[in-house]
Amino acid sequence: MTTPANKPQRFPAGLQKALGNSSRELLMPQRHLREAAADAARLAPPSGLGMDSQHVRRRMVQRLQQAGLQDERVLQALAEVPRHEFVDSALAIQAYEDTSLPIGHGQTISKPSVVGRMIAILFGGGAARQLGSLGRVLEIGTGCGYQAAVLASLARQVVSIERLRPLHDKAHANLQALRLSQIRLIYGDGRLGHLGGAPFDSIIAAAGGDDLPPAWLAQLAPGGRLVAPMVAPGGQGQVLVVVDHLVDAGISRFVRSEYEAVHFVPLKSGVL
Repeated sequence: MTTPANKPQRFPAGLQKALGNSSRELLMPQRHLREAAADAARLAPPSGLGMDSQHVRRRMVQRLQQAGLQDERVLQALAEVPRHEFVDSALAIQAYEDTSLPIGHGQTISKPSVVGRMIAILFGGGAARQLGSLGRVLEIGTGCGYQAAVLASLARQVVSIERLRPLHDKAHANLQALRLSQIRLIYGDGRLGHLGGAPFDSIIAAAGGDDLPPAWLAQLAPGGRLVAPMVAPGGQGQVLVVVDHLVDAGISRFVRSEYEAVHFVPLKSGVL
């Protein structure tokens, strides 16, 4: 027998005393609609603090800035891209932490600090430093499309290559939702670069190998800069490698520098 929602349920005096008011509340599932609505309002997350909030992204950027990322152009780009849209919904709560997250097929989305650091290095030399833009960018390893989205607000055009068809398709869906028309996605072997779009002012890789593929250097424009992870000297771990394509008195040369240790997925040939 059910008790009407607007009529208090009576218990024997002894039992009522033992249960108390809070227990009586639990034993009455048919509560008044106004009470239920009030509870729902109390439990709702505060306005402006959801995953789609600019405030959440700003807090992430502030933490990155405190950790040493100082390029205002890169910080602004990171603040504009909704990183939670590029990870599985089960991981969305971690989207604005400085951590890499799995995106399937043995791949990960890089830490925001690593994305920011590599793009800031691209800005630190070559044509990008003079123009204030990354120009035409070649990205090796689209993944879920997050880094391409960040690059898009800093470049004239982004050509991004992915060798895994499911990830290429996922990135296409993610980026299409953001309507970023300056990004061109290529399904292909990243080690070959993209000769049809060369030369590129900036090249950035999200996978590390034992060497830099000759195609990347061949497709780097004079004055351009390349940033990629590579196996460290001695074969222990990976480091960020930067290559500048310099031209002096008509003579072209490549200058290589090594930066801090990193950890990226392996660079592989072929498509799957």
